[in-house]
Amino acid sequence: MAELTLIETGGTICMEAGPEGLRPAPDRLRQAILDLKPGLSLRSQVLQPLVDSADIGPLIWNALLDRIDAAPGAVLVTHGTDTMAFTGAALDAALGGRGASVVLCGSMQPLGVAGDALGNLALAISAAEQARPGVTLAFDGRLMPGGTLTKAHSHAAAAFVCAGDPTPASAFAARHFDPDLALAIVTISPGLSPAALEATLGALDGAVLRVFGAGTLPAGLATALARARARGCHIVAVSQCADGGLAQGAYAAGAALWAAGVDNGGLMSAEQAQTRLWLRLSAPGAMA
Repeated sequence: MAELTLIETGGTICMEAGPEGLRPAPDRLRQAILDLKPGLSLRSQVLQPLVDSADIGPLIWNALLDRIDAAPGAVLVTHGTDTMAFTGAALDAALGGRGASVVLCGSMQPLGVAGDALGNLALAISAAEQARPGVTLAFDGRLMPGGTLTKAHSHAAAAFVCAGDPTPASAFAARHFDPDLALAIVTISPGLSPAALEATLGALDGAVLRVFGAGTLPAGLATALARARARGCHIVAVSQCADGGLAQGAYAAGAALWAAGVDNGGLMSAEQAQTRLWLRLSAPGAMA
């Protein structure tokens, strides 16, 4: 590997114990990488300020994309686990076909304590040495495609599973995410009123709708969806089930979903659907 660029965004992996609990300690990661790989040519960049992954969204995705574009070789991005799947899906969609090699890495425990941080970091360095195009997560002894991730456990070292559509994203007209767009994931649940759904969609430019099973929802919600679509809200449906995706036309209880003009998200995870929709709507003229 000729050169590795490290981009720290924050997260547990780059923290240390302080008087009030865990706090960012950015210098520790660079030194840990050089201890694992002496002589490595390492470019180190730290987002200022470091952020909890709960605060990561389109602005930071755009900052990462700019830095990845400027990097001369493989890129290692350290990141908190809570929104790792969203960032993986976002980078996978935006970098599709551009040949960049990006490895995501985080941990459930910080460096310097018994836990997963050092092992995940060593695996990430090994993956970066291969410099394979695409976005990869190095976590718990496994290399996983970064665009298909879902965080499935809040505490265990094996925190991630691959639950999305393995099909690569098509090329998008936009290369960055418009931070002024309002998008959200909306979950259909028993008892959700049409008024509540309409009010939620009324505040959004686009939404990912997590529906039941192979693609059903309560009949009373169809009018709210049709009104949102008529107003210009772009909606993509995905299944609440971890596997199997949607099957348009399988159930009469789903007919109103497609009649309202909702897009079929197929096998996509909610994270994939939201980030791909965001990128699609970020193209010039997409919201006209």
